Order: sequence, then C-alpha cells, then structure tokens
Amino acid sequence: MKVPFLDLSQMAAEIGDELTQAAARVIASGWYIGGPEVEAFQAEWAAHCAADHCVGAANGLDALVLGLRALGVGAGDEVIVPSNTYIASWLAISAVGAHPVGVEPDPATHNIDPTRIAAAITPRTRAIMPVHLYGQPCDLDPILTIARSRGLAVIEDAAQAHSATYRGQPIGAHGDLVCWSFYPGKNLGALGDGGAVTTNNPDLARTIRQLGNYGSERKYEHTMRGLNSRLDPIQAAMLRVKLAYLPAWTDMRRARAAQYMNGLDGAGFGLPHVIAGVDPVWHLYVITSPHRDDLAARLTDAGIGTLIHYPHPPHMQGAYSDLGLAPDSFPIARDLSRQVLSLPMGPFLKPDQCQHVIDILRELNSTYRAAHLG
Repeated sequence: MKVPFLDLSQMAAEIGDELTQAAARVIASGWYIGGPEVEAFQAEWAAHCAADHCVGAANGLDALVLGLRALGVGAGDEVIVPSNTYIASWLAISAVGAHPVGVEPDPATHNIDPTRIAAAITPRTRAIMPVHLYGQPCDLDPILTIARSRGLAVIEDAAQAHSATYRGQPIGAHGDLVCWSFYPGKNLGALGDGGAVTTNNPDLARTIRQLGNYGSERKYEHTMRGLNSRLDPIQAAMLRVKLAYLPAWTDMRRARAAQYMNGLDGAGFGLPHVIAGVDPVWHLYVITSPHRDDLAARLTDAGIGTLIHYPHPPHMQGAYSDLGLAPDSFPIARDLSRQVLSLPMGPFLKPDQCQHVIDILRELNSTYRAAHLG
C-alpha cells in the first residue's frame, strides 16, 4: 500500500469545481489587487480566529516581518524565539535588523519552554515570538505573564496552527499579533503563497495595512517606508472556499492523530505530548526515534512518505554562522533535529492507510529491539 506524506490532489478532486468558480468570479470582477474578495476573507478569517482585525500579506514570512515592524522592533533590538523552529521565524527577526535570541524547547512538546524565557531577557529585548509548532499551541499564559510584567510584545508564529485552540479560545488574538501562512501545504492553504496577521489592536492593524501597501493609506501619499506585501484576490477567493471545509478537515486530522496515538502506544517511539488546555490541529504528526534515519529509509522502501521537520535548527544553518553558535549551544534543539520524523498526515489520509503505517512502524520497532537484544 502506497501512503503519500500529503496528497493535495485529493483536495483538488473534492472541491476543484468550487475553486474554479471562485477564480472565475475574481477574473470577471476586474479587482486584481485588493477589493471585495480580500476584504471578505479578512473579515471571515478574523471571525474564525476570534480576532477583531485581519490584514492579508503576500506570505507567512512577510506577515512576521510586517508584524515586527508594526511593533517598532528594529536594529539593535532582541527578540526571543524558539531554538527549535523553521528558519522563517528567525529570518523575520533578522529582516528588521533585530537579533534572534534562541530559547530551548520543552523536550516533551517541542514548543518553546516558558520556564527558560526569563533568563534570556536583556535590556535590549523587545518581543517574544512563540511558535505553535506542528499545530500544537504553546503554553501561552506563562509567556504572556512574563511579557506583560516586562513590557514586552508577544508576536505569535501560527503558520501551522489554523483552528487550534488554547484554553477554549482560538489561536488568533492571545498575543499582540498573530501571524499566519497560507502556503499550500498548511491546514488552510492557498493555491500559491499567502499570509495574514490577526490582532485585537486597531492601531497595529492599521500600521500593518500601511506597511504592506508601500507605507500608504492614500494613493501616492507615503507616511512610512513600507513594502509591497498584499494578499492576492484570487488566493483570497481560494481561501474563502477552503475555509468552509476547514472544520471538517480539522476533525479528520484529529481522528488520524488519535489513531496514531492509540496504535503506536507502547511501540517504543516518542509520541507527541499534548499539554492540558490545548486542542492541536495536527498540521504534522511527529514521532521521535534514535533510529530515525534508518526508520525513514525503511518507510520509504515500504512506500510510506515521511519528512523531517526540521533536519537542522536555525543556529546550525549557514545563514546564522556569523552568530558563532556551536551545535551544542542549543542541545535540545540539536538532539530533536536528529530524532524527529513526520508521519503521513492530512484530511485525506484514510484510516486503513494510517493503520498500515502503524503496522509497519510496530514491525520495524520489533526489529530494532531484536537487534539490540542480540
């Protein structure tokens, strides 16, 4: 049985006609920058996230950059960020001239460890950027408490957390700003690039809107040095179609995650740990194994797609070699990068496919145990 890591073609087969009709609607409208489709999606996504405002952006990285700039973060400032995350979180901080200060994750959740944040704060710290990795929300209450007590902003990277909740409230407005990616593989993905920022702060929303539109509110009047980062109307139309399906697709992901949890319990792999008060959306289902590389190769041979999120932490990338950070500067992030393996996951992963993955994994672990005992 072939089990792809993620099959987007099934989404196209299920709702392709609706997507085609939405694209045709935009083409016929004559609105190719901004306009009613973008405005409608922004309102619908804000409501979905229980936020007062949503501002579209060209992609998720731009959303983070715009958010940091709106908060006034710039040259000489420091932003606390997980050591275990996709490099975009760090790149956004660098893009505004600030310095990323890594903080190790909780080994159980792989999310930033709130108990380590206070020690990383210096007089130059301006913001904390928690990342809701794999679709599981960070433990936000202690992070927000630290931030408020120190006068720091909180800008959430929610690129993988569409529809996730923390203590009963959707991710979308806990911090000062929440930044989203609509890359095609996300839980809510466009048919190209797209991003957004949600917030309850009207002043920040207005600033982000200006910054993404050349620093302008009125045509040919530029009050700040902005950039061109706007959500495309056709992508907004695609997202509006897919947003209607997101609740059902999220339920399907949760069902497959529960199947993995039950089927792999006691099988010898490190399984995801969900903290109290959060409801993940399982953008990724990530296990850990000391045999990760061999495990991935054997799964590939068996026709099962896997990926590694992420094989190299930001501090070990060439892009940050100038920081002079040794691999063991962040040993937890380093060790996780050598053990994590993402299993097939998505709304179209069938129960029998999931069970096949479970069966193969249990067989492989029996092989590892036998070799160890031998």
